[in-house]
Amino acid sequence: MNPSTTDCIRKEIHLRAPRTRVWKALSDATEFGTWFGMKLEGPFVPGQPVFGRITHKDYEHIHLEMRVERMEPESLFSYRWHPYPMDLKRDYTQEPMTLVEFHLEAVEDGTRLSVVESGFDQLPADRRDEAFRMNEGGWTGQMARIERYVAS
Repeated sequence: MNPSTTDCIRKEIHLRAPRTRVWKALSDATEFGTWFGMKLEGPFVPGQPVFGRITHKDYEHIHLEMRVERMEPESLFSYRWHPYPMDLKRDYTQEPMTLVEFHLEAVEDGTRLSVVESGFDQLPADRRDEAFRMNEGGWTGQMARIERYVAS
């Protein structure tokens, strides 16, 4: 898999879980929130927004919007969001959203899960680098979280 660029973060992990299990952990908003660390207010529906808040300690004040793009069972789940919306005084709704894509592939002894987040180059210059840096590290942590979640 190609390494990350300034516009795109790429991560990949081999999960020792069937693709059906990984798909449910991604596509069910309650399960997604459990391993990701957020509380979502509704189901994932393509073309629809879903709102929620982060549940990680020290980040509980962060509210977010995800706009589900595509849900291709056991293959692709994608959404758009405003990455790293930490400044409570800032209106992120006028900024472009990045695109997050989860790709699933059945492999021997489990599932290959790839995540690609793209669109950082279109973010306002004053926050582009920090949003990229924080999400680059964030996706490393989230891959470990889903690995533990689907193994339990």
